[in-house]
Amino acid sequence: MSKADYYEVLGVSHDASEQELKSAYRKKALKYHPDRNPGNHEAEEKFKEASEAYQVLCDADKRAVYDRYGHAGLNGQGAGGSPFSGGGIDLGDIFGDLFGDMFSMGGTGHGGARNSRQQRGDDLRFDLTINFEDAIFGSETEVKIRRLETCATCHGSGSASGRGPTICGHCHGSGQIRYQQGFFAVARACAACGGTGSIIGDPCTTCRGEGRATAEVKLKVKVPPGVEEGTRIRYSGEGDAGRTSGPKGDLYIILFIRPHDFFERHGQDLYCVIPISFPQATLGAEFEIEGIDGTVNIKIPEGTQSGRELRVRGRGVPFLNEKGSGDLIVKVLVQIPRKLSRAQRELVTKLAETMEVDNKPASPGLLEKMKDLFS
Repeated sequence: MSKADYYEVLGVSHDASEQELKSAYRKKALKYHPDRNPGNHEAEEKFKEASEAYQVLCDADKRAVYDRYGHAGLNGQGAGGSPFSGGGIDLGDIFGDLFGDMFSMGGTGHGGARNSRQQRGDDLRFDLTINFEDAIFGSETEVKIRRLETCATCHGSGSASGRGPTICGHCHGSGQIRYQQGFFAVARACAACGGTGSIIGDPCTTCRGEGRATAEVKLKVKVPPGVEEGTRIRYSGEGDAGRTSGPKGDLYIILFIRPHDFFERHGQDLYCVIPISFPQATLGAEFEIEGIDGTVNIKIPEGTQSGRELRVRGRGVPFLNEKGSGDLIVKVLVQIPRKLSRAQRELVTKLAETMEVDNKPASPGLLEKMKDLFS
């Protein structure tokens, strides 16, 4: 069976540039790669075919022979073998951004990027419960957290002698063990060194070679005015220390707020309920209550109905990181006395004689509104 033309396989012209060849091959390889087409033998064959075509056409000498004599002139140079081997092809440049470290892309020298084992430390979370007033006015408190710090004994080297790690003899510092699997080479993390490429021969007794040890530290937390339940405060660089002098992670303080005995909060507004007497509701009144931020003057208009809400502007919760505050909402409930003295009963009786009420039944809709009013 005759082989397909290599240029047709890649879908390029006979005068295609090296970059055009690379781009065409990459598209074919990504489309037909076995990892994207598990169990699809047709895709596997197309992948092999594209790899073979690229190996020949990207090599100037082989391409010249192929252009002059076709497949017969190659004498098998372009066929067989792994599509990831030989030929001076930089497949890492083609597959690196997609398949990463899975494949063998050449070079296992000790001076490569794999020897850079710095790792950023983990982020930490601390749940902090504060008082209701602290959430409104802001506060500053001290917390104790446990985190990984650079080991004070070995100064982060992980070695008792301070010499630090040595190159792993199994992977020769690459952090990977490579082996052939089918038609491509596969890399796995070295079991001896855990993929770090190095081994601590004399681990520190304090951190056991980790280079980091758990410590309890104190940290001042500043709570800004106006925070809400669940507010997250980030402290950069206050998380776990990184490995091998890597950067520290961050600390996230999550705020929880204790309820208040008198006030409830909805957004930036404060709500409270105050009882008033029947005469106060009827005749109107003026008195003071203790607000969250000091004394508040409350004016009850004449004829105030039970359940009415009175708004006091600007006496609520400050806006977080902004000017201004929400409002204080005061709901009044008219208290009806359960027992009256003889003198009080006589006065109420006289008042009742001067008032007329139409006691017609109300519609169910109105009753529901009244229930909502008094709830």
